[in-house]
Amino acid sequence: MARPRSVLITTACAALGALVLTALPASAAPPAPRPRPHPVRERAASDETAATRAPRALGVPDSPAPLRKDGGYPRRTALTVPPANPADKSIKLGLAPYHALAPRLNALQKLGDRVSVEVAGHSAGGHELYLVTVTAPESAAQAREQERMRERIENAPAAAAKDRRIKAAYKTPVFINNNIHGNEWEGTDAALKLIEELATATDRKTAGLLSTTRLYLNVTANPDGRIAGTRANADGFDLNRDFVTASQPEARAIRRIAIDKQPAVMLDLHGYVNGTLIEPTTPPHGENYEYDLFLKNAYANALGMEKAVNGLGYTPQKDGVEPAIIPFRDMAEGWDDWPPIFTPQYMPFQGAVAAHTVEFPMTVNNREYDSLPVAELRRRAAINTDIAGAAMRATLAYTSAHRASVLADQIETFRRGAAGEPQRPVSEETVPGVPGIGPEDVYTTTFPRAYVIPAGRSQRSAVAAARLVDHLVANDVRVGQAADGSYVVDLRQPKRGIANVILAEGRDISADVSAMYDISGWSLGLLWGATVRKVERGPVPPVVRTVHAAAPTGWVAPSGDLLLRLDDPKELVAVNALLARGVVVRRTESGAAVVPGSARAAARVLAERYGVVFRATKERGSAPLARTRVTASASAGELFALREMGFEVVPVSAASLNAGFDWSRADVLFVSTGLDYAELTPAARAALRSGRVGVIGVGAVGAAFNAAAGLLAVTAVAGNGDANGVVAVRAAGGPLTGGAPAHAFVYSPLWFTGLGAGVRTDLSYAPGVLLVSGHWRALDDGRGGPADAAGQAAVVSGRAAYGAPVVLIGTEPLFRDHPKGSFALVGRALLAR
Repeated sequence: MARPRSVLITTACAALGALVLTALPASAAPPAPRPRPHPVRERAASDETAATRAPRALGVPDSPAPLRKDGGYPRRTALTVPPANPADKSIKLGLAPYHALAPRLNALQKLGDRVSVEVAGHSAGGHELYLVTVTAPESAAQAREQERMRERIENAPAAAAKDRRIKAAYKTPVFINNNIHGNEWEGTDAALKLIEELATATDRKTAGLLSTTRLYLNVTANPDGRIAGTRANADGFDLNRDFVTASQPEARAIRRIAIDKQPAVMLDLHGYVNGTLIEPTTPPHGENYEYDLFLKNAYANALGMEKAVNGLGYTPQKDGVEPAIIPFRDMAEGWDDWPPIFTPQYMPFQGAVAAHTVEFPMTVNNREYDSLPVAELRRRAAINTDIAGAAMRATLAYTSAHRASVLADQIETFRRGAAGEPQRPVSEETVPGVPGIGPEDVYTTTFPRAYVIPAGRSQRSAVAAARLVDHLVANDVRVGQAADGSYVVDLRQPKRGIANVILAEGRDISADVSAMYDISGWSLGLLWGATVRKVERGPVPPVVRTVHAAAPTGWVAPSGDLLLRLDDPKELVAVNALLARGVVVRRTESGAAVVPGSARAAARVLAERYGVVFRATKERGSAPLARTRVTASASAGELFALREMGFEVVPVSAASLNAGFDWSRADVLFVSTGLDYAELTPAARAALRSGRVGVIGVGAVGAAFNAAAGLLAVTAVAGNGDANGVVAVRAAGGPLTGGAPAHAFVYSPLWFTGLGAGVRTDLSYAPGVLLVSGHWRALDDGRGGPADAAGQAAVVSGRAAYGAPVVLIGTEPLFRDHPKGSFALVGRALLAR
């Protein structure tokens, strides 16, 4: 029988502010609306943000170097102390500014022999990321033995389950991640207090804990945001949405920690939800987890954290602090763990059998930061720090008390994957001690036998295949190569879950819950532009070598003119590099680029640098391509993606356009968020037209800009604003969508009807069933669902009355730097002048 979940009334106090959760009897109200503290579309990045900087790498960027595995503990590092920054936003709250962390950690390392500090990487803004290890001292030989045992747990789990030495001597890894949202500060300060407490404690209990545990603490996962008081990092990214794509250096550093340290238990400290929210979550639950093992530990640890937090004695009347809540127990839906984009939802794929978001109760950011008295802010911050510390200590106590079963469950997670065994559906029988598990909690999948990714120039996009393979390897997925060069991902491997997360199509969960907290479909196998074949059963192609990196893909035909397909971001950056050098490049009718044979030397450099393929061609091309200067009112993720394709981008706003922006410096205006045509002055509107500026409009804001400016005669129809996922599409071919992939990503989808004269449909939603994976329901009145969108125009193009090209896009081709296979749609549109 399903548990009688309490129903909650959820009030978003601000777009990014606190949530106040009040429990009601289950019969008192209809199912609660979901908490929606985060907007559907990220806000426009301003001129002042560091998001205007170009990304440092293209495609899947380099991962940080593996953390040290040599030598014993402690591993002391004399950290460089950054200059004091009196503008650090932490100071107002009475919390530790970033510049105070290095001297504090240097001092903590000197308190004894339990504390080690390493630099785990650097933030987008260049700040060091500090990883602290707290454990009993280990000689070099003892540390090597710990590493051998860790590797055996992952790579030979069946043997590890019987290994008496592991049971007796392996230290359980616990990982605490702090401050990944920069303006949710207090986890960092609680971590510093905990480190000092453990470093100096002389009691037998602490000594016993540290002799059987390695505690790893990412002191601040987002120093850029901590300093600036922003949720995002210096590139404008929400790092806690980046774990499928790993576009940002901070996310890649955390991924490296997860792989190298293999934590069995993990906390991710956040704010602000009152009462303190402690996961596990509501349905739907990620279908690739070994959820029976996870729920067993996550729920039990949550109960311990709840008891510790409530035991601090804070009350609603005295302090404004509501009792802690556990979404799995207390909420019907709205706080799910379906997408592996969040840190705690990624960690189980690297071995965690308990991973939790913990949300502090007392809001100190955004509006409250600016309006409340300093004394009140500091009171609240102190409460939050206290609560964070209680959650950390309770987690250590749980891990220590249940060490044997926690390790056994981690080993069993890996063993099932290696053996190819089916998952165990959760129930009160399979997960004793967790009351009220119902059918709404059962999410499993049938893993295929393997996936095959064709390679070489026969692949639709060799560079896309290489990117996908390198991303699999970066996530510690085992990849082999067959004799014909194809890449083989055998799912009988310990980390089959993350392999399937990346490569599987996903599923349509629209019928399961009324709405989702964030994205519901993300398949890199469908969205990154590579061809991926599923082997459901039967023989797996024999593997002749283990892949540590994809084979080089770059190639240039030895003679004749050259054809560069513009299907991939790296192909776009290559053509932009050629244009910047003054090479005469022409576009074909299918949208590819013809490069003269005289530029072969430059092509060879680009082929080696970006892995792109220049084929021989006899096509002459038609329209010449030119370097495109882009202005944009767009999200940080879109700006990042535009620069990833090699475009120079200047962020603009209504204010900057009204101030007399010089349109002679720009060719195209990209509009997706933050720009309302009605806010432009008559002079700014006239300048846009007289400058013959092309327009690319994405989503509702882009469509509204088009309608208000009278650019293309179309009617934009909005689907359900909560809808998102992977959809099937049909390309019309031609310069914009020739060779486009058969799938796209949508979030608040649009489609276009009533196309006027001269307006062309370039991409349509597929007829029939178009949602492959994700969540897309019709609205209450029956409109806005996928059935309405099926067969409708998703991308249209034409020319404005003043002669400039206009493209309107109803999908999300650049969303969070994620759907790489759709980037070329925007890149081609920018080049089509």
